[in-house]
Amino acid sequence: MNILITGGGGFIGSNLSNALAGAGHGVTVLENEYLGSGKNLVSGVKYVKGDACVQADLEACGEAFDVVIALAGTSSAPMFMEGNHNVPNGDSPLVWGYRNSIESFARTLEFARATGAKKVLYASTSSLYGNNPIPLYEDQHTVPPNHYAVTKCAYEHMARCYNQVAPELQIIGFRFMSVYGSFEEAKGRYANMISQFLWDIARGLSPVIYGDGDQFRDFTEVRDIIQAITLAMNHEADLGARVYNIGRGEGTSFNAIFEVIQTQLGSDVKPIYIPNPVKEGYVKGQHADISRIVNELGYVPRITLQQGISDLVANLDTSKIIETSSDGLR
Repeated sequence: MNILITGGGGFIGSNLSNALAGAGHGVTVLENEYLGSGKNLVSGVKYVKGDACVQADLEACGEAFDVVIALAGTSSAPMFMEGNHNVPNGDSPLVWGYRNSIESFARTLEFARATGAKKVLYASTSSLYGNNPIPLYEDQHTVPPNHYAVTKCAYEHMARCYNQVAPELQIIGFRFMSVYGSFEEAKGRYANMISQFLWDIARGLSPVIYGDGDQFRDFTEVRDIIQAITLAMNHEADLGARVYNIGRGEGTSFNAIFEVIQTQLGSDVKPIYIPNPVKEGYVKGQHADISRIVNELGYVPRITLQQGISDLVANLDTSKIIETSSDGLR
């Protein structure tokens, strides 16, 4: 297939781009270099520096794609509220955060249809569930607890409406659980807690944990994300505007994650526990019901936490770590 991946130089995007190129697909990446770059991409991937909010940049990618994978967009709730030197044109983080997400997705849908794509696959998030009862399943009522989750909720409604008027274009969303894995260094303080804990402990620093550390997430290694996306990409039946959870279907506490990393590094570093400063919308615990994606696409999570963390430890390069400690983006 000929595949376009917007945001393909980021954490999930670079892993996915390399895997699809390795499987023999033609892969083009469009990357605005806010947090991503081309440095982690294999040589067979075509790299276009540009922004999915800019029509000319999309058109520079090519004229015909079978599949478009939309991973561009603001990828963390704090990015909507914090100043950052990368925010362009003097915009506030909030205005830029919404434009970077909503406009890029709308333009990507239009571009995919114009170039004859059959499917758009896009990143949604488990964040839109907030503190819903667990296990989390796709048909639950959701009230997004933050701006980031609002944009992903909008994606899902946009996909449904667009598919109604253009049913020839399948638009399939994935509610990623808590994703970790290789090539996350550029995210710095926005990285997954597994990576942040690992980077701290490897440098002899004490990770900061809010509350008692019993909060839990459905930690999912990026290779399982790739598996799920690939299954949907290759699925023959029409999926319309279907939405799927991608996770392991189990929760693991921050304390347990810390202990696994500490053991694998042979460290005696202790965490620092502080009162939880987040007063609104803090998620105590999440894990997914993955029965829909298992039954409909044949997805089975393959990477255990022990294996995923072991692989990160084996490939750890402290020279790539941005000088930041785990400071509470959890």
